[in-house]
Amino acid sequence: MCKGLAALPATCLKSAKDIKHKIGFLLQKPDPPQDQKTLKDKEKEKVVNRVPIAEIEKWKTSFNNLIKNEDGLKAFTSFSQSEYSQENIEFWEACEDFKQTSVDKMNVKARKIFERYVEVDSPSEVNLDSATRELTRKNLERCDSSCFEEAQSKIFTLMEKDSYRRFLKSKLFLELSQPLLDNKPCSLEKKGKRHISDHGQCLPSYA
Repeated sequence: MCKGLAALPATCLKSAKDIKHKIGFLLQKPDPPQDQKTLKDKEKEKVVNRVPIAEIEKWKTSFNNLIKNEDGLKAFTSFSQSEYSQENIEFWEACEDFKQTSVDKMNVKARKIFERYVEVDSPSEVNLDSATRELTRKNLERCDSSCFEEAQSKIFTLMEKDSYRRFLKSKLFLELSQPLLDNKPCSLEKKGKRHISDHGQCLPSYA
């Protein structure tokens, strides 16, 4: 033992050994059991689908290209949920679905959409000006496929100028934009752990 260590009191040497032992234990600490993993970890372990890099490049060109693509819509919805602003994209989707509704069911569905997203203090109220809100209310009286046209357009523009721009700079999009390191089926359930960036062009599977 060197003179420097020999000169230290026995209690100091013991403390140093204890610290070394604890650090070694932490470095060798095994992964937590499956039932102790966080929900976020479990979400990452879901089977994911590969998205072609050429398709992702289209997402950069316009917001419309992004949300008109099934995987792009999933990615943007996931991002919106992380920002607690998913009501906008949910309303947009509801409006798209409404346009395909049969005439005999339009009145009921229109009322439900209005009460959930448009009405003041509704459960998932979107950010609309009072004039657009009132126009949409009047449209319910002559309900047709264009009932939410103005409101949907306003929310589309809001997302395009705001959350879409942040999405393109987000960690999620940057990871998706990275090329795959191999041509094997992309899955986060493979044996062995890889950094999330190794799974470019991958999206969580949704129920």
